[in-house]
Amino acid sequence: MGLVVPVSVVAGVGFRSVAPPAEIADLIRRALAEAGLEAAALAGIATAADRAEAAALREAAGRFGLVPQGIAPEALAAADARGLTRSPRIAASRGIGSVAEAAALAAAGPTARLALARIASPGATCALARLADPAARIQEEP
Repeated sequence: MGLVVPVSVVAGVGFRSVAPPAEIADLIRRALAEAGLEAAALAGIATAADRAEAAALREAAGRFGLVPQGIAPEALAAADARGLTRSPRIAASRGIGSVAEAAALAAAGPTARLALARIASPGATCALARLADPAARIQEEP
């Protein structure tokens, strides 16, 4: 019988300022379900550094017992090449294809890959990146 390694993922989230906490939390739940994962697999929630303190995201993350992690623009840009989707609006405003994908990948580490490409609700986006080492913590910003 083989050793079963638990799956751990980071949810990357992009959102409009009007997105309510319930919409963000529901989208994270939907992403986990689409990836075939339970909420227990969620190791972290990440977004752009300038949005990490938003009340709606903090409340949504709190529903999972987590605190959102802000990812610096340089780290988002570095992770962008591993992303799978591109939003013309986000590319024009932030210079990356997807805040959700880049944030998830940056937080999950330099060898992380997407477990689920960006999905969207009316006011938010979410992507999941699998931690390369499930025992590792998500990447902390300096």
